[in-house]
Amino acid sequence: MKGFKFAGICAGIKKSRSLDLGLIYSEKPASAAALFTQNQVVAAPVILGRKTMEKGMLQAILVNSGNANCFTGTQGIAHAEQCVELVAKALRIDPEHVLVSSTGVIGAPLPIDKIEAKIPQAVRSLDSCTIADFAGAILTTDTCTKMVSRNGKINTSGEEKSFTVMGVAKGSGMIRPDMATMLSYIVTDADISSSLLKQALTHAASRSFNRITVDGDTSTNDTLVCMANGAGQAVIDNDESFGVFQAVLDEVCYELAKKVVKDGEGATKVASITVKGALTQQDAFAAAEAIAHSPLTKTAIYGQDPNWGRITAAAGRSGATVDQNKMDLYFGDILLVQNGQWQGKGAEEKAAEIMKKDEISIVLDLNLGDGQDQFLFCDFSENYVKINADYRS
Repeated sequence: MKGFKFAGICAGIKKSRSLDLGLIYSEKPASAAALFTQNQVVAAPVILGRKTMEKGMLQAILVNSGNANCFTGTQGIAHAEQCVELVAKALRIDPEHVLVSSTGVIGAPLPIDKIEAKIPQAVRSLDSCTIADFAGAILTTDTCTKMVSRNGKINTSGEEKSFTVMGVAKGSGMIRPDMATMLSYIVTDADISSSLLKQALTHAASRSFNRITVDGDTSTNDTLVCMANGAGQAVIDNDESFGVFQAVLDEVCYELAKKVVKDGEGATKVASITVKGALTQQDAFAAAEAIAHSPLTKTAIYGQDPNWGRITAAAGRSGATVDQNKMDLYFGDILLVQNGQWQGKGAEEKAAEIMKKDEISIVLDLNLGDGQDQFLFCDFSENYVKINADYRS
């Protein structure tokens, strides 16, 4: 990735003494766009970050894991502002171009002394670390890092120019579509204005992070940021080039979102639910969201049980217009319900075989209109309860 450097170090914030402080640095100020949590309870870095992003420019992002800096009052805001000043001073850049993020336990004071002591090391590590180190430093209950990189080509001033879009994410629990519950940082060497970047990022999020759920809980710290520093000289300034850039960004965000679902706390399977034939697109969204959130559906998937009654019932309570006598339901390519009628033991046995796969596709056709939407979600296992019962231990 041209023009960007990354670092990930241990600052002693986590009890495990693992990587917990990450830094992204652009060698020059970059156009930037961000989306934040829709939860009304928000962490200090989100409050500060919303103001920072009003100007649409960034040069550095500091992320700590192990502490959310949420419900920490005026002290939390002061600590977030102190982190900004420390990074700006260490990198010799404008404090207005520094964004901070936090993730971890809610309610505990940010260990600012530990962070202050380690920021110089993080800056020095920019020359030796990789994006993988940064990806590791932002994890909490995640079991793996999440990274995606894609390339694109456009015509700029009569010459073909290539660009790269690279993203990392963290997220495993407190995941529901509402901007999306996670932290994700995307960088590109394309040259694009902050206004166009915000448009592209909003579109990409609506088709990825806003269409996933693990447990239905919206976090206090959700942050999705994209920085574009133009180092690759591919200029995004017309409909054609914007379309190419949008497609690449969409793919990066979708793949990151899928990785978040796959690494859902205690998850063993990834499932997609597509609702089509809805009276409106809003009805398709409502029905798909209700099914994806349903604990009964999620536990049935864990048990490899094609329990179609749970899926149709969730659609029925979603607020969407449905007619139970017109519903068709597919597990993979197996038609299990047609016009509201179970297709028999043979069809159910075939559907049960589909349920054994690591990735499962479910389609509910309401046969009422042209509305369609899709969600990605995961199953619920016993380990979800264990992980969250022990989270603060």
